[in-house]
Amino acid sequence: MGKNMKGRKAKKSRKNSRAKRPFPKPKKSAPGPASGGRRPPPPGQGKRGENGHFGYLLRQAQAAARLSLERALADLGVTPPQFAVLTMLKAYPGLSGADLARVALLTPQTVGVIIRNLERARAIRKTPHPVHGRVLQWTLTGHGRNLLGRCRRHVMALERRLAAGLSVKSQATVRRWLSKIAADLQQEG
Repeated sequence: MGKNMKGRKAKKSRKNSRAKRPFPKPKKSAPGPASGGRRPPPPGQGKRGENGHFGYLLRQAQAAARLSLERALADLGVTPPQFAVLTMLKAYPGLSGADLARVALLTPQTVGVIIRNLERARAIRKTPHPVHGRVLQWTLTGHGRNLLGRCRRHVMALERRLAAGLSVKSQATVRRWLSKIAADLQQEG
């Protein structure tokens, strides 16, 4: 009986460990004849180019733009999410942390960390909401405005690269299209 119980427990624990795994364990294999041992094409070619799905191409472009933005801001010690928060506070002074999270497309937890770091760096300051005293409103300080100005000078080079080869009319069309995607898909969610 003891031996049989051990066997059942072992089977049960193996079964449970498989149930916890969302996907089966991948099998290791060498590149087969189906792939011909070829590597995927670089961005801009094949399914990573004009033949690709819109969603994938948007994600690919966003990842490349974010990496370029990280590099552009690195010398200033500012991250892209911090830049987004500074930019949104310049555009919409007095936002709460929750509002900042929504407009900067970040989680409230991430914004909490960013706010603490920017406040410690004296780039932003808090004031209580005039009606809802428990709600904190955030605004840029003079130092924060200067920091954002330096960031924007670095970022404008990236903006020029993104718009290179597009006429003013084409830029407006792309901006309208991207804004429409965000608004339409937000309404569905």
